[in-house]
Amino acid sequence: MWISEAPSNVALIKYMGKQEGNMPCNPSLSHILDGFTTKISLENCAVADQFINKIELSQNAVDRFLQHLRNIKKILGYNGFFRIESSNNFPHSVGIASSSSSFAALTQCAMTAICEIKGVASFTIEEMSEISRGASGASCRSFFFPWCIWDNGGAKKIDLKIGKLRHDLLLIDRKPKIVSSSEAHERVKSSPLFPERPKRAEKRLADLVNALNNNKWNDAYQICWEEFYDMHALFHTSFPGFSYIQPKTNTILQEVGKFYITNHDGPLVTIDAGPNIHLLWRQDQSEQRRQLKEIIFSKDKKVKFLCMDKSEMPKNPTYYF
Repeated sequence: MWISEAPSNVALIKYMGKQEGNMPCNPSLSHILDGFTTKISLENCAVADQFINKIELSQNAVDRFLQHLRNIKKILGYNGFFRIESSNNFPHSVGIASSSSSFAALTQCAMTAICEIKGVASFTIEEMSEISRGASGASCRSFFFPWCIWDNGGAKKIDLKIGKLRHDLLLIDRKPKIVSSSEAHERVKSSPLFPERPKRAEKRLADLVNALNNNKWNDAYQICWEEFYDMHALFHTSFPGFSYIQPKTNTILQEVGKFYITNHDGPLVTIDAGPNIHLLWRQDQSEQRRQLKEIIFSKDKKVKFLCMDKSEMPKNPTYYF
């Protein structure tokens, strides 16, 4: 049996819109969420590739998963079969990049297994990242810790002086998205805001890297806020238009904004293609992190915090999603 685990990631500068080969229309900057992971196990199988659907994926998602395995086997010249089991320790299809972690884990596990079976040298992280991109664009970023830039030259690690951040997810709704991320990438191209989107993203990327490298946290906060609203404006103005943001999303965003104004400090905030809110904290913000959690719970006790940095995970985490 071969086992691999890969993390999700969250983009602070988003990529939105795909080009040929799952390449991005604009560069992105992402942070690895090392506590939100997918675990993949592979075993040799005699007849055909089999997928054990522990995550209750749709048949389309299962077919996409198996197709990626077939593509890997074709690239590596392998004709055998595997039995696959996959499980997450976080909800899937709700805007937390579960496809990134799952395809990265499958790529790493399958390539390692086949190379071992064939007795050949394993591939580099960069090579695995490129192959994973063919199945899920954002999965190519899940190979580089803790920060990754992805542009037309591929994904690569970037060293930022700010280092690793701590992460909270405010889980507002765990129901699967009505509009998939793949469909969103196509729809946004119809938005009148889309043609100038790459320029805006490139400018914010340069500004955010500068802010994170030069202790300009307030600037980074403002850039991240503007960036996720820019992406969601593409959704709202596409044809047909759609939205992931729910009333509760806006209510909590207002509380986070008020907290930042009152304290002149707080978390970086972003939202991906879903209603749920990501908060990213510096290592020295433990007390502020506790205070904001109390404020949000006092407003709505049904909001669920998922706080699973790798350092905070239990020794034997349960994989249940």
